[in-house]
Amino acid sequence: IALLSAITGFGLLVLYSAAGGSMTPWALQQGVRFIVFLLVALAIGRMPIRIFEDFSYLGYLGVALLLLAVEALGFVGGGSQRWLNLGFMNLQPSELMKVAIVLALARFYAQLPPGSTRTFNALWPALVMIGIPAALVMLQPDLGTALAICASAAIVMFVSGLPLWWFGSAALAALAALPILFSMLHDYQQKRVLIFLDPESDPLGAGYHIS
Repeated sequence: IALLSAITGFGLLVLYSAAGGSMTPWALQQGVRFIVFLLVALAIGRMPIRIFEDFSYLGYLGVALLLLAVEALGFVGGGSQRWLNLGFMNLQPSELMKVAIVLALARFYAQLPPGSTRTFNALWPALVMIGIPAALVMLQPDLGTALAICASAAIVMFVSGLPLWWFGSAALAALAALPILFSMLHDYQQKRVLIFLDPESDPLGAGYHIS
């Protein structure tokens, strides 16, 4: 909590500075949100872990349905369709999926019989569970969040004891497919990658922040 508060405090200083030495409009609002959700997190931390186990699959399904709702009912902002307007707030279901996929996969591997983590039955259900939300998030489009969902899931699979050569094979396949995957990205996504590799190509424009 102390580390998280320190990071948030630094962020509030940046927002205070960006507003010309004023707590409004950003720093005060962000600070209130942090306090409210920190209290929520502390309350969740007091809940028995059994509750998370019992509702992990249901939570995953609920968030997946919200991602489908984004495609049907979500509004477009900044060129992406990522949010649901709930009236009192805008909800981004893809952020919830970062948590839901971890809980659902952890539940799945906890239910597997001992020794079965090295069989194909430990792999294909997990890939389906990862692929559905990742594909829906990519449609928004939101490459960064889709990669975060996949990375979170991969960590759960790793600590669950899946064979290391599976991860090595997946890494080699991803490296081999990089040119194809790069060509499938949107123009602005390709530009982000190229600017990251060479910010000096546009030092006063797209590369200004990195420089």
